[in-house]
Amino acid sequence: MTNNLDTQKISSSLSPFGYLRRWFFAGLLVSAPILLTGYIIWLIVDIIDGQVSQLLPAHLNPQEYLSFHLPGIGLIIAVITIIVIGALTTGFIGRSLIKLGERLVNSVPVIRSVYGAIKQIMETIMASQSDAFREVVLVEYPRKGIWAIGFVTGTTKGEVQNMSSENLINVFVPTTPNPTSGFLLFFRREEAITLEMGVEEAVKMVVSGGIVTPDDPRANRTRASLNKTAAKTSGKKSGKMSAKKVQAKVAT
Repeated sequence: MTNNLDTQKISSSLSPFGYLRRWFFAGLLVSAPILLTGYIIWLIVDIIDGQVSQLLPAHLNPQEYLSFHLPGIGLIIAVITIIVIGALTTGFIGRSLIKLGERLVNSVPVIRSVYGAIKQIMETIMASQSDAFREVVLVEYPRKGIWAIGFVTGTTKGEVQNMSSENLINVFVPTTPNPTSGFLLFFRREEAITLEMGVEEAVKMVVSGGIVTPDDPRANRTRASLNKTAAKTSGKKSGKMSAKKVQAKVAT
């Protein structure tokens, strides 16, 4: 009741300009993400189309046979090319050619650094989509009382595990905003708190420096459970009231 009165007071105190400003920012909050997303997608498609069209011979370029510009053809050709390259590199000959090419690239100082950085970024992105990062955990690092997000990459084996009397797990703790670098740490299982957020959500949180924070699914489940309990309670109360009314009618 108090909140409704406060809202009414604030609404009544707004001038026409205040209403316009509030509506403007409300519309901006809704439309800005949609417009920016659409613009970025259009920009990426346009850039890829332009680059692919320049690389294709005239007789293989579909735009040469069309009387109008059809956006997305370059993107489709690029995707098909990547799929073909992926299919070729999965074989023995393809893997051998990749290894030979990497040896040549690694022999050039500047190109080696650029190629290595891009490869690490791509491997991290692909790892977040696979089972390389099995679960997201919260660990105390670099000291007690300070918490960091980490990714469990498996159980510790070999010499490292043999040096410990307790079972350990491998935890990769990434750095912000570049998750391709980080620290490989070994924790006891009970020292790592398992989080319910997905790997992709955790990567977004790390890259954004905490600006992008996923919702807590446990809070949503608790809220839903409370709503169900409240609904059952109100249903029981209404049932009791109906029973009392029936008894009163019978008595009369």
